[in-house]
Amino acid sequence: MIQVENVTKKYGQRVAVDRLNFTVNRGEILGFLGPNGAGKSTTMNIITGYLSATEGSVKLDGHDILEEPQAVKKQMGYMPELPPLYVDMTVRDYLSFVCDIKGVAKSRRKQNMDRSMELLKIADVRGRLIKNLSKGYKQRVGIAQALIGTPPVLILDEPTIGLDPQQIIETRNLIRDLGKEHTIILSSHILPEVQAVCSRVLIINRGKIVASDTPENLSRGLSGDNRLSLRVAGPEKDVLAVARGVANVVKAESVGSREPGTVEVVVEARRDQDVRREIFTAFARANLPILLMKSMDLTLEEIFLNLVTEEREVS
Repeated sequence: MIQVENVTKKYGQRVAVDRLNFTVNRGEILGFLGPNGAGKSTTMNIITGYLSATEGSVKLDGHDILEEPQAVKKQMGYMPELPPLYVDMTVRDYLSFVCDIKGVAKSRRKQNMDRSMELLKIADVRGRLIKNLSKGYKQRVGIAQALIGTPPVLILDEPTIGLDPQQIIETRNLIRDLGKEHTIILSSHILPEVQAVCSRVLIINRGKIVASDTPENLSRGLSGDNRLSLRVAGPEKDVLAVARGVANVVKAESVGSREPGTVEVVVEARRDQDVRREIFTAFARANLPILLMKSMDLTLEEIFLNLVTEEREVS
């Protein structure tokens, strides 16, 4: 759907983006991550056509953003970190103005506006001036304008800034639903949000790609093992004996007890071996109830920090 080929952006002698190559597949929700100053916003601005690349190209369905800017931009909805709102307009008038800019046919205008307002739950403030809205509502109006015209591609930069916890959950669910009809690039500093929503993450640092994969694959690749944390009711000696007897388990160690009559055990399995079913069956047969079982894969925050720190140490 989107092809970024050898994209470089220079400001004088400073290289902000350095020969980026990646694709975003149709229907994919891609998490686009990077520390401040990594070139993330510059890259997103190049993809949308707001900035031109010094070298390289960006194509949407084979159409070059520089050679066919109007055709490509009609296929994109963009919400930058600071939504481009005209605060002296009402929500309704602003979205109508966006319809004008995007060339939405008059016959489809009301349907487009109503759909955007309903999805973002701002229909009740359609007649209010944007400057009188809360920050959270302004953020939602910013997302609503990106949906005008029903573009197949959405690029969302920090879409949940300023939202309360309930609104964040609603927006996260909305992005998941939008992913059924749209290809989405999502940038966010709230990494659990990215992990919950995105099928793949792309991490850049100092203008270069340092990782591109699913969070699960990145975690396995960086941790180098496959570990589970168990809380089991029973004597430590018996619990360890059962855990160590499960096929493909290479190590089982006790890490103490957090509640009476139980033992906490860390189980390490062979790489690429999922032993959860075997562990459950073995402990059930031994009449040792498992009260808690969870993966010890790296979180997206740990992956991010690991990759960025490693890149700094290498350079």
